Amino acid sequence: MKIVLDRPRCEGHGLCEEAAPELMHLDDDGELVLDREEIGDTDAAQAGAAVRVCPVAALRLS
Repeated sequence: MKIVLDRPRCEGHGLCEEAAPELMHLDDDGELVLDREEIGDTDAAQAGAAVRVCPVAALRLS
């Protein structure tokens, strides 16, 4: 499974970072950085939570 970020859509709210801090973070400029794009079964719940909480639907799983 893979996390896909639609960077132009991302507004840097940080809710995804709260839901999945091991997978992503906001940098000093407020830009989302994916620490890992490939997600294993152990991280699937966090990845799914991050996708669900994004208010602008900038994340998806594929």
